[in-house]
Amino acid sequence: MKPSPDARRGKKKVSILTQEKIDYIDWKDINLLRRFVSDRAKIRARRVTGNSAQQQRDVAMAIKNAREMALLPYTNRITTQRGGRGGDRRNRDDNRPPRDDRPPKKDLEPTQEQNEAPSENEELINVEVPQQPEMETSAPEALDTSEETKKEETPE
Repeated sequence: MKPSPDARRGKKKVSILTQEKIDYIDWKDINLLRRFVSDRAKIRARRVTGNSAQQQRDVAMAIKNAREMALLPYTNRITTQRGGRGGDRRNRDDNRPPRDDRPPKKDLEPTQEQNEAPSENEELINVEVPQQPEMETSAPEALDTSEETKKEETPE
């Protein structure tokens, strides 16, 4: 015979609200509400707290009201010291030597220095760009509006 699904899960957790016979969850009761909030200020799930659906709804509304009244934080950031990328690889249990550090890859994007305008002390360098040969077209040439052409056209 197969074991029933309830036997695998174990005994259902009893809610704090049921144990202490609390009917109304007051949003001003911070000590009670903190029991239903994780250390990162997240509302704990029903399966963790053992609340019924109605109890969880009431707890969530009370926590949200308390947050809005600034009695509970929306987020509580916990800073822990971390080693960064691969920080734990230096002391390996399998007696392998640590990897050699390789130089960083070259960036394809221009650096900030290349994007900035030159300062007063730096000289501006003019670079001549070679012009491409003009292609002949069947369209008439553009009119020259210089003063020399105007003098040629007007008779005196």
